[in-house]
Amino acid sequence: MRTSLKWIKDLVPGLEATPREYTDAMTLSGSKVEFYETKDKDLDKIVVGEIKKIERHPDADKLVVCQVDIGGDVVQIVTGAPNVFEGAKVPVVLDGGRVAGDHNKGRAEGGVKIKKGKLRGVESCGMMCSIEELGSSRDLFPDAPEDGIYLFGEDAVVGEDAVAALGLDDTVIEYEITSNRVDCFSVLGIAREAAATFGKEFCPPKVVETGNGEDVNDYIKVRVEAPELCPRYTARVVKNVKIAPSPKWMQQRLRAQGIRPINNMVDITNYVMEEYGQPMHAYDLDTIQGRQIVVRRGQKDEEFVTLDGQTRKIDESVLMICDGEKAVGMAGIMGGENSMIRDDVTTMLFEAACFDGTNIRLSAKKVGLRTDASGKFEKGLDPNNAIEAMNRACQLVEELGAGEVVGGVVDVCQEKRESRRLPFEPKKYNRILGTDIPDEEMLAYFARLELAYDEKTNEIVIPTFRQDLESYADLAEEVARFYGYDRIPTTLPSGEATTGGLSEKLRIEKIVRNVARFCGFSQGMSYSFESPKVFDKLLLDPDDPARRAVVISNPLGEDFSIMRTLPLDGMLTSLATNANRRNPQVRLFEMGNIYLPKQLPVTELPEERMQLTLGMYGGGDFFTMKGVVEEILSELGMRKKIGYDPKAGKNFLHPGRQAKVLYDGAVLGYLGELHPKAADNYGIKERVYLAVLDMPELTARADFDRKYQGIARFPAATRDISMVVPKAVTAGQIEDVFDKKGGAYLESYRLFDIYEGNQITLGYKSLAYSLVFRSAEKNLADEDITAAMSRILKALEAMGVQLRK
Repeated sequence: MRTSLKWIKDLVPGLEATPREYTDAMTLSGSKVEFYETKDKDLDKIVVGEIKKIERHPDADKLVVCQVDIGGDVVQIVTGAPNVFEGAKVPVVLDGGRVAGDHNKGRAEGGVKIKKGKLRGVESCGMMCSIEELGSSRDLFPDAPEDGIYLFGEDAVVGEDAVAALGLDDTVIEYEITSNRVDCFSVLGIAREAAATFGKEFCPPKVVETGNGEDVNDYIKVRVEAPELCPRYTARVVKNVKIAPSPKWMQQRLRAQGIRPINNMVDITNYVMEEYGQPMHAYDLDTIQGRQIVVRRGQKDEEFVTLDGQTRKIDESVLMICDGEKAVGMAGIMGGENSMIRDDVTTMLFEAACFDGTNIRLSAKKVGLRTDASGKFEKGLDPNNAIEAMNRACQLVEELGAGEVVGGVVDVCQEKRESRRLPFEPKKYNRILGTDIPDEEMLAYFARLELAYDEKTNEIVIPTFRQDLESYADLAEEVARFYGYDRIPTTLPSGEATTGGLSEKLRIEKIVRNVARFCGFSQGMSYSFESPKVFDKLLLDPDDPARRAVVISNPLGEDFSIMRTLPLDGMLTSLATNANRRNPQVRLFEMGNIYLPKQLPVTELPEERMQLTLGMYGGGDFFTMKGVVEEILSELGMRKKIGYDPKAGKNFLHPGRQAKVLYDGAVLGYLGELHPKAADNYGIKERVYLAVLDMPELTARADFDRKYQGIARFPAATRDISMVVPKAVTAGQIEDVFDKKGGAYLESYRLFDIYEGNQITLGYKSLAYSLVFRSAEKNLADEDITAAMSRILKALEAMGVQLRK
């Protein structure tokens, strides 16, 4: 939100603050100022001059010598401007003055100082200025020539301050207004805050009754078919319209708001939108078929041409303004080309309405068109403000002589808001603030904000434009910001303390992060949207389910056009960047969601699953990554045996160095070495090892119910076993035999040797295990251990395993 400081001071008489004092005070009282710009900071000694005589320069064909009256004195100025003529009134910067800078070279910091000098031998005592040299542009002054001196109108007074004549002696202030303060998205709202901040009187414009003796209902009928999206629609008619430029004061205020003046009628609607924060729209009544307005939802596959000449595709979710035959406007966003105001208009229809803010925001996003009006509507306007803005616009029409206002107003009101009431509880306010502010002082603050006090009921009456005040805490905040946050003493918090804590899901994620960091991994983060080319880089089959991705309807580009279904691309891109920068050893982890559509095209939100992705190269191998995975599962209390299935079926992993991670019959994820072709696709020349764990599966199986076990009272007995095993038999299968046949006394086992070589039959390998037996109740006898070993050896022989001799 931006405002002109001059406009604010007109609404708050007696406000004499400098721009710095104003912005500091407004920020402290809650209307945070982002920045301010003093329009005339680089302008000095610039007056209105009148060219009395023009002669050719004796030594330059493109220069002329002008005698310029600057108000009693005549100075000589040499110029090359092509549009000067005798009698023209122009801005003149005098000797020693400053301008914003040459418009061809850009504005100069601090301005450009103009000195008396000679041009091709002829004395020049100043300079005539273009609009750019005055710090503005043709966007705001469309009457300014593209290449030449700015020309004032005949009513300009020779010798007066040219900067003031153009309305550039002003300061424009930009605020950061939160969405709950809808009232402050208007000049009147900011002025009300300024009056309360500085303790001055707020003087809004007095709106008087307008209209002739006719009845507007004889001109237009309004029917609202979607009342849930349009709580209020008001309309008035202006006939005998006279299109002309708006007055200077209005043009200057609009320019300060960054709005280009067009004509009186368009300017009035823009002016009221800025003043009241209520967007308005004007239609040529002669283009409204059937002399009726119908507010309805759009139709499927409907097309509509907006004022900017673009064809927009509409559906049932978009609210439309229609006449008896066709759509004439997109509600709250932009009018239609078929009802635009032309110079020959004679009768106009003014519209001021209140639309559902959420619908306007979604509709503007859907059609790709966000306007000043939609930006205000989407915040949820006060329905009561519509009729006030309408009457103000009609008052301006009569004051400017722009037309004849027809009597009466069409007001289709579905929702009439009443003032809210909250009990006046000063003790509560003081307790929550830690202050001791008198009741009378609080009521004075409320009165400045137009919050009335009902003595009979001891209630604060809150006007409808203050939608943000809903509880005693909100009223306490109003007291605090005008009492002064800097005056509130420092106090310790009172009341019962509550112990916060993490949810189980967040606790598990924290443990996983800590383990990953303990193992030397640094956390990274990558985009959730990526390119469809990722699937080819990862060597996925054409029919791989991972290729079924959610397509983004308005992507930043092809490289960000789908939501990821695999968490690997960001990780591999980060590893590739580090490898290309010659980092010898890198370990990264990421926790991020993947997005799995339930069906395509998407009709409901996809399933989001958080994945832990580990990636590394240098200083480790497959078994290093396997150890990290097991450490994570161990810290999560998963004490059952972890299994691995080498048939993971991941094309992007090395076919002989990959495995699914199994636990309690469920697949938790996978790990392995990146396939060399996939590594080439990412430009990585190192061996890369990856692991991906599904966090919902880990969360479902984490167990922190741990019980104490005392130190063993009886000694352990150890048996070593060396076996010749077919290569097709995995160590995991061997260990399954130990678990099933080892009995109650088998405490643990450990693989301590693997050998393949000339002494081993081709197609076999040698595995050696150490098995530990122990009883918690007695010393084990040889027969106890022998019985267990016999069962184990018998089961191993059935698998083709032989004892090594």
